[in-house]
Amino acid sequence: MTGPARYSRCIVIDDDPDILLSARLLLRDMFADVATFQAPQEAMDSMRAERPDVVLLDANFGRGATNAAEGFHWLAEILNADPQAVVVMITAHAGVAVAVEAMKRGATDFVSKPWSNERLLATVRTAAALRNSRVEAQTEHQKAVVAASPVGSGTSPILGQSPAMARVYSLIERAAPTDANVLILGENGTGKELVAREIHRRSRRADNVMISVDLGAVSESLFDSQLFGHVKGAFTDAKADRVGRLQAADGGTLFLDEIGNLPLHLQPKLLTALEQRQVVPVGANKPVGIDIRVVAATNLSPAALSDEHRFRQDLLFRLNTVEIELPPLRERREDILLLAHHFLDQYARKYGKEVRELPPQVAQALEAYDWPGNVRALRHSCERAVILAQGDAYEADDFSLAQRGNSHPVPPPAAPAAVPVPAAEPDSLNLERAEKQMVEQALKKHHYNISLAAQELGLTRASLYRRMDKHGL
Repeated sequence: MTGPARYSRCIVIDDDPDILLSARLLLRDMFADVATFQAPQEAMDSMRAERPDVVLLDANFGRGATNAAEGFHWLAEILNADPQAVVVMITAHAGVAVAVEAMKRGATDFVSKPWSNERLLATVRTAAALRNSRVEAQTEHQKAVVAASPVGSGTSPILGQSPAMARVYSLIERAAPTDANVLILGENGTGKELVAREIHRRSRRADNVMISVDLGAVSESLFDSQLFGHVKGAFTDAKADRVGRLQAADGGTLFLDEIGNLPLHLQPKLLTALEQRQVVPVGANKPVGIDIRVVAATNLSPAALSDEHRFRQDLLFRLNTVEIELPPLRERREDILLLAHHFLDQYARKYGKEVRELPPQVAQALEAYDWPGNVRALRHSCERAVILAQGDAYEADDFSLAQRGNSHPVPPPAAPAAVPVPAAEPDSLNLERAEKQMVEQALKKHHYNISLAAQELGLTRASLYRRMDKHGL
């Protein structure tokens, strides 16, 4: 083999051993495994064990057969066993009618015997790329289904009995059954994604996929490819066709997280796709229609969203048919203990720890704390307490409240100074402690705006979240 195979497996089914040998030699550089079969049933058994990227199937088996009846039979069997299968029919020379009928019955393409090597390679390569795109779209769907489940995602149900949360529940109940676009507003950690998933769960699209896109984590150079997809050869690294996030959400819900972080010059592209309900993959000439319901979320204030120098108002009007504003935890303190007990019980089960008492003085401390990271910060703090607590009852130190101090919202400074590197103690150069201090300072400086804090620290949002989990922040 001249280099690493691009695809995993190809199956060739033909009663002519010379055809099988020729195909195996020709395709061995494209696939890690080229399996050949003269008996279609043996090929079917092999497919059940390991699904191939491409199946090359002869239209006629047996001497003198020309009507492709047996080939059509096995085509149907293959597609019944794997509806995502990509089948290229091998037809006799000038068998155009057979080829057309095969494609009507679900074949992806055809090649005629005797074939041109270049034609066969091009056809099989395109078919394998199509299979990859189908598998990718199916994987996105499966991820979204798992993420939509509270057990699969590890997130809690929406909890709260405060009047502020009662208003949120009412809006969800009224908006969810419709196809109206929803804009969710709220500080970081208030549970915007959880609300988006609840809207999807209660919608008429609940049986279909919900695709999440973190626009704060999508680089500008990859924006078009990530959202709209691309075709093979559209740019240097486009080795195969790729389904974009908007197309992957077809028939379901598209959740656009951190919509406020989308640069102004990219907003028209998203607006056009939403207005026309179609996307044009990078490198393609034809648009692809999409049927999606959009739920977006941002930590920007309504005033910031109304600034036309920061956010296009026509895009805002497209997104905010219904607006749901989530209150910060400090404005619904009556929910803090409800949430704390839920998280403490959840993590006690997860880590096999005993259920400890939450003394009144500790409960009061939890209620009095401002929780600048909102529900997410409370959850991390409860996880830390479950892991570190030693006595029969929780103590305030278990929640790291003493180190955190009480935080009160203040206007951000006009020109904040850079995050200082904490000075190490003379007798201790502890990198873990220094990292925790830097992350905590960056979060406080930017009022727990994850995107800004991550940018200041030179991290991705995902990396910052991992460090927050690691240090109980």
